[in-house]
Amino acid sequence: MQLAEATWTDVRDAETNVAALPVGSTEQHGPHAPLGLDSFTAEGIAAEGADRYDGDVVVGPTIPVGVAEEHRAFDGTLWVREETFRSYVRETIESLAFHGFDRIVVVNGHGGNVDALRECCGRFSRDTDGYAVPYTWFDAVETDELGHGGPAETALLRRLHPSLINDDRLEAAADGAADGWGEWLHGTNLAYDSAEFTDSGVVGDPRNGSEQLGETLLAEAADALVDLLEAVERR
Repeated sequence: MQLAEATWTDVRDAETNVAALPVGSTEQHGPHAPLGLDSFTAEGIAAEGADRYDGDVVVGPTIPVGVAEEHRAFDGTLWVREETFRSYVRETIESLAFHGFDRIVVVNGHGGNVDALRECCGRFSRDTDGYAVPYTWFDAVETDELGHGGPAETALLRRLHPSLINDDRLEAAADGAADGWGEWLHGTNLAYDSAEFTDSGVVGDPRNGSEQLGETLLAEAADALVDLLEAVERR
């Protein structure tokens, strides 16, 4: 059940305590992909996982702004402070739990949110009778094609929302891309912002982001989410 599309009586009558909450970001993903990519992918994986789950799952509305100041040099990127993000997610989780959906997987599409979500879900689980865990989809799939706005993200979005990929800008995205994330020396990342190491905002070659790869990634990510939903329900 998509919470935003349901009525209050639908929610009252729902026979489940399991919820998925998509969390993304509004940040640059190169000249070829939209600012909302992380939100679109988290939302798509949450919906697909809920469809594959053997039972009812409430899918919450996507939280679209996260911890993304590292992309501030690229126009349109939005961000909030980590403490603001933690509080917002925590209070959203608490409101789900108030209505009985107290077994929650937070489906995350943005790397900058990872630390904050781990702390947020841990605090909720320690302080209440509920239980929540964060799930970041690109940590659960097997691929060498990750990056930022690179093959994996481009492929997954091509599978979910193909009209949002600007194919005529793929060459420019690839030409200005970095091979890896950051500027590393002795295990320390010297770069705080992505503009310090990528001209186009991209890491990896998005020209390799095929729909077939996107189909594979969606299936793997959704199946992993199903496993987590089952584990959280039993917890």
